[in-house]
Amino acid sequence: MAIAISGPRVLLKQLRETMAEPLASQARLDKIVSLIADNMHADVCSFYVLRDDGALELFATRGLAASAVHMTTLRLGEGLVGLIAAQAEPLSLDNAPAHPAFAYRPETGEDPFQAFLGVPVLRAGQTLGVLVVQNRDSHAYGEDEIEAMLTTATLLAEMMSTADFDALIKPGQDIDLRRPRQFAGNGFSDGVALGKVVLHDPRVVVTNFVAEDTEVELQRLTDALDRMRLSIDQMLSHGDMQSFSDHREILESYRMFANDRGWVDRLTEAINNGLTAEAAVERVQNDTRARMMRSTDPYIKDRLHDLDDLANRLLRVLTGDGATGKKDLPDNAILVARNMGPADLLEYDRTRLRAVVLEEGAAISHVAIVAKSLGLVAVGQAENIVSMSETGDDIIVDGQQGTVYLRPTPDMIQVYVDKVRLGAKRRAHYLELKDKPAITRDGHEITLLHNSGIVADLPMLQDTGASGVGLFRTELQFMIASRLPRLREQVELYSEAIRLTEGKPIVFRLLDIGGDKVIPYLRYEAEENPAMGFRSLRLALDRQGLLRIQIRALLQAANGGPMKILVPMVTDAWEFRQTRLVVNKELERMKHAGQTVPSKLELGAMIEVPSLLWELDQVLPEADFVSIGSNDLVMFLTAADRGNKRVAKSYDPIALPRLRALKHIVDMAKRYNVPLTMCGELAGRTVEALALLAIGMTKLSMSPPSIGPIKEMILGTELTPIRNSVSAALLEGAHGPGIRELLLDWAGRQGLVI
Repeated sequence: MAIAISGPRVLLKQLRETMAEPLASQARLDKIVSLIADNMHADVCSFYVLRDDGALELFATRGLAASAVHMTTLRLGEGLVGLIAAQAEPLSLDNAPAHPAFAYRPETGEDPFQAFLGVPVLRAGQTLGVLVVQNRDSHAYGEDEIEAMLTTATLLAEMMSTADFDALIKPGQDIDLRRPRQFAGNGFSDGVALGKVVLHDPRVVVTNFVAEDTEVELQRLTDALDRMRLSIDQMLSHGDMQSFSDHREILESYRMFANDRGWVDRLTEAINNGLTAEAAVERVQNDTRARMMRSTDPYIKDRLHDLDDLANRLLRVLTGDGATGKKDLPDNAILVARNMGPADLLEYDRTRLRAVVLEEGAAISHVAIVAKSLGLVAVGQAENIVSMSETGDDIIVDGQQGTVYLRPTPDMIQVYVDKVRLGAKRRAHYLELKDKPAITRDGHEITLLHNSGIVADLPMLQDTGASGVGLFRTELQFMIASRLPRLREQVELYSEAIRLTEGKPIVFRLLDIGGDKVIPYLRYEAEENPAMGFRSLRLALDRQGLLRIQIRALLQAANGGPMKILVPMVTDAWEFRQTRLVVNKELERMKHAGQTVPSKLELGAMIEVPSLLWELDQVLPEADFVSIGSNDLVMFLTAADRGNKRVAKSYDPIALPRLRALKHIVDMAKRYNVPLTMCGELAGRTVEALALLAIGMTKLSMSPPSIGPIKEMILGTELTPIRNSVSAALLEGAHGPGIRELLLDWAGRQGLVI
């Protein structure tokens, strides 16, 4: 027998009032789950949120242990909560522990509860989280209770998109709704564009969710349905609407769905539960989209687009929103659409438009031809990008690769910012320098190298004249994928990278993930300080299957040529030795299998953890080369999180303490005759690069756009007197001049462009 509930309309009004109260974010969420529990007469109400790393985190509860909040997590598909999130469908049980998917978490104290009802929290068909109620006694939840929970979940979904909800998210984490996504499409025109999403046919944003008068909302729905049906009939009766046209077939589908009794009944039921007419449309379409997206029937998937369009048409009628998204374009606008004609494209302000991304289309379609003629970057066949996008999202469009990056990671943005910068004003000037050796006026030869992360930026080696790639970040391939890249896919990427370097050396850094580099399909446990937690080499040595596959891929990609592998975040010498053991085992495996091994294999250690500075005499004799990762090293030396704007710029990275640490590494590398490269951001800034040259560094690896300015500085520098001056300043300590001021003074005297 179902438990009687107070009524979803009462609950929705209480929730709306709670959201308007001046409460702290967690207190507001705690009150919300208490209100739901009281309304449902439940012993427990819990709210789980899907994070961008694929974990469902307990964000609030009434009835489970309070200490489990923000500590308990479940993977997608794990336990009853994970099952609901994966399937995007409600689950009602009268004996939850007996279900085969039940996963017991002792820290929550949930063992006395039998009855269970969980519903997905959805937005645009995507799972954002799971809302659960539980009771001690065994009973079956009724349809009314399920519907009430689904209605409540609609309100929670909108709450999650507010800035207030952001306060509940831990630093370094985000919710799945906002995680980076990559779309592999077909390039219609070459070029790269970075900008903001503008949806060609934007979804109507529903702001009023709770009905004041149900009868009024039902009448609004009836009137809107009548007007929409009439408009569809009028379009079908138009004289130029041929019986065999694709457009007529689409409109016939619209008419069929618009008159579907089941669809209208679901809308009516949602209004009767307390939602406004427009909120009811969004709620029903969310549920429908979630089911249809997970269908394996191609016909059903095709009809999803029709239902999306129909729901949006109805929302426009209800809200009076006739906007087409063609006004007030932001600078660097990137148009995202299901499909469009050339006339639609020509209506936009072309001075602000940079690119077009379509879910459909073909390279020879008219809109693609027009895009090329307008000088726009264009990509088509980017499946589902419209539903995944929101107007204002950051987006990168790579026309040459046919790839679109939605909400790209900072590393990915930087890669493409660097690529675009090469086309800026000074490109012609730096091109004149590309074939000149980087030698100072007094004969000190410096090696300049690229930092890279994707194969798209490797052709820039020819533009900059760099000597090779000092750091190839392999983790970017893992971060933009929706699943773990297979061995063959990794081999293909590394082989292509080697091919594009055209014989110049390239150093592949092993997977450096964790911290602020989230891989959505790998499970992570919540950490108070992710940058100093289970990341990089620590993770790789713990999950050696992941490490072995990557090393195997690198060795195979060498194809009998040389291979340089860099081990990141080495904290102790034994970690480097363990990694070498894994490399040696993979080499032996290749030999036994009769495969071609690299002609020369070099294994290097990355110095970015301060403790290693006092163990260099252990690491250097065993390393073929070493590289300094200044980004992390400076962060750890100053105990200042580089991702925290309040402290990241508080400490000069080339001030006396940091420069002394760097000088110690340089001196030790020389003592053991081990090649040393600087791979961090310091190498690409002129004053900082001059400081590195002054302490004896001769190999600098940087982003491609930095090569020109750094080479120009090197060519104009007389280095010997600067080295002598900086050496004296390091010895004098606090009594001597500041390092930065000293270098700026020398730059002025020598006429350097800094």
